Amino acid sequence: MHATLPLLQESDFPAIRRNTLTTLQVNLGYRCNQACLHCHVNAGPTRKEVMSRETVEQIVDFLRHNKLATLDITGGAPELNPHFRYLVEQARALGLHVIDRCNLTILQEAGQGDLADFLAQHKVEIVASLPCYQEANVNGQRGDGVYARSIDALQQLNARGYADENCGLLLNLVYNPTGPFLPPPQAQLEADYKRELAKQGVTFNQLYTLTNLPIQRFGSTLISKGQFDEYMQLLKSAHLGANLDNVMCRSLISIDWQGYAYDCDFNQMLNLPLPLPNKGRPHIRDLTAQALQGLPIAIADHCYGCTAGQGSSCGGALA
Repeated sequence: MHATLPLLQESDFPAIRRNTLTTLQVNLGYRCNQACLHCHVNAGPTRKEVMSRETVEQIVDFLRHNKLATLDITGGAPELNPHFRYLVEQARALGLHVIDRCNLTILQEAGQGDLADFLAQHKVEIVASLPCYQEANVNGQRGDGVYARSIDALQQLNARGYADENCGLLLNLVYNPTGPFLPPPQAQLEADYKRELAKQGVTFNQLYTLTNLPIQRFGSTLISKGQFDEYMQLLKSAHLGANLDNVMCRSLISIDWQGYAYDCDFNQMLNLPLPLPNKGRPHIRDLTAQALQGLPIAIADHCYGCTAGQGSSCGGALA
């Protein structure tokens, strides 16, 4: 695995600061039932990092004492953490909107037979990764049979009311490019997804397009193929300053499986901690939402991936 941080640190990305914290994104661990080529977390079945119950309780305590709107749960496959359901239940009891960043195939894993029912019961928004609506592209990026399993999972979710406007259960999909290029316009691609997936009896609410950032597996692959510099030039040449107002790091912090805090999930993977004065490597137990407001955000050249073209964040295109 080629390290990309040394190629990203000397950056001319514009300085930005935090606004009001509204979202806590929590990575419950890097263990996953898949090992996707584009995964910026480098997740997979052999990863051992899993958030403990003690750290989950610290997350709940932070949510209890800070007025946030959303808990955004990710991984790996976050559902593989034994405390995933407890965290969902506690956050919903506190009145938070909960997002589960789901890879879909987790619904067919052993012990997850009632997962779709659990998510629907607690009105969890599902943000499901489906990198293409074409079977060959999905299987090429994620492994043989993943497309069929993903369609089956989407059908399960639809059967429980997801994407039905009468139920209010949100099911959003995520597209990642399959190579070193920017996503196409989100609105047009969403129309294509809805048309093609309807042929399989699948409906969803929105499509989010995410730019692949030059870190972890994807960044290492770029280096191996001699494409890293070209891809960085693509991101920089497509930078739009207007996207800076809406990048996710201004209203979100990312917590890793040990409870340490970062400005975003990408900084977490690069081990760029949230730059809190006199805190060294800040931990969730030491933070308050109020103390974070107005602080500078740790930046490097990978940040251009969030501002290139239509922009990219955990909620899809910015422009």
